[in-house]
Amino acid sequence: MARELVVAPLTPEALAPFGDVVSAGLGAGASANQGTAVRFDWTARLESTRAGARPNLAVFRSVARTLPIEITLLEKHPCSSQTFLPLICARFLVCVAPALHDGSPDLDGLVALLGTPGQGVSYHRDVWHHPIVALEEPADLAMLAWEDGGPLDCVEFPLREPVRILGG
Repeated sequence: MARELVVAPLTPEALAPFGDVVSAGLGAGASANQGTAVRFDWTARLESTRAGARPNLAVFRSVARTLPIEITLLEKHPCSSQTFLPLICARFLVCVAPALHDGSPDLDGLVALLGTPGQGVSYHRDVWHHPIVALEEPADLAMLAWEDGGPLDCVEFPLREPVRILGG
């Protein structure tokens, strides 16, 4: 029997140990573009520890899935933050986990969060997470990470047993 986890709403507080929710209106804004816009600066901590890595702005096209789903691996980016900004997206699943002392993911601390329109996520460097999952409808998401094509761009951790993510 797979371990089960119920999804919760994606909030800045829920994601704070792992990264940042990227969204307008979470902090103070400033007038921009001759008063036709409000600019929200420093919405996420972007970081890279490799001098030779370059920022890669890619677009992911994610097929739609429906909860419940089973996840079978986690991944992390040891040297770079990774940011996802929905371009076309209804809802998406974010799964994050803290690390144990040996660096492996702590599955007892695994959290499943439900992202909605107007929200993006930026995982801090070296944070275990599941790849983004589009829910109910296909999604296009812009992704930003610093990469050099080496093995530290992405490290995967296969789970010994799947974790079943349930709707909330």
